[in-house]
This record gives sequence, structure tokens and C-alpha cells, in this order.
Amino acid sequence: MKYWIANEPKFGEQAVYLDSRMYDDENWTSSLADMKALKEAGVEYIAPPLFAMVTVNENGEIVPSDYAKQAKAAGLKMIAWTLERSGPLASGGGWYYQSIEDVTNNDGDALKLLDVLAKDVGVVGVFSDWPATTTFYANCMNIK
Repeated sequence: MKYWIANEPKFGEQAVYLDSRMYDDENWTSSLADMKALKEAGVEYIAPPLFAMVTVNENGEIVPSDYAKQAKAAGLKMIAWTLERSGPLASGGGWYYQSIEDVTNNDGDALKLLDVLAKDVGVVGVFSDWPATTTFYANCMNIK
């Protein structure tokens, strides 16, 4: 990212920082200061795995995580990955769904997650291995 921002600024403006810090270092936690530092360095788009962007609240609802709230507050645009990688969700969704596995028990939960990502987290895009779910959601919600 640093190279593109410094040497090819037009490309750097639309380059996506695939954020792996939360699984590269299990002790890492996000902060608003860290998110602001990324923005100040010229990062416009950040793309963490799904589990970093959502959590479950005390009512058992999927809600934005602190990571997502901090990235949004810093002005970073977010892209989630990867919606359709887990296969059937009957057993909690696996690695990508780890922060919401306790409330994930059927394939329809992918649509619930997608709704939270779109409306509450405010993602500008979603990586998906199989675009039928995102296309169905976007068509039903009239999202462009």
C-alpha cells in the first residue's frame, strides 16, 4: 500500500488494504488511533475478514464490531471478505463467522449478516466466492 500511495497515487486512491492483523497476531486489537493513522497514511479502503466487522450483542443480534465502528469513524471505506467461503452454515459458519458463530445455524444467516454489513457497518463492497447471495440481496434491497 505504501508503495502505491507514494509512487502511483491514482492507483493508491483505489487500492484495498487487505487487513490480516487480527489473525496474524491474536493479541492485536483495533483502535481509533490506528484506523486514523491508516487514513492519514493515504489508505482509503480497508478489507478485513467478516469476523472482524461484526459481533453479537447482549440480545443475540449481529451488530458492528469495535473494529468496524473505529474504521468508519476514521473515514475508511470497508469491504468485507469472504461471504460464501464457509459452505453450509448449520454448524456455525466456521472461520469467517467465528465472531457470530453462536447465532449462526442456517444458510439464511448469511443474508442477516449481509444486511448488517450493508446497513449498520456500511460496507462499500463484499467479496464473495458465489455472487448469487449478494446479487439477490442487492436486488431485493434495491442497492446500487
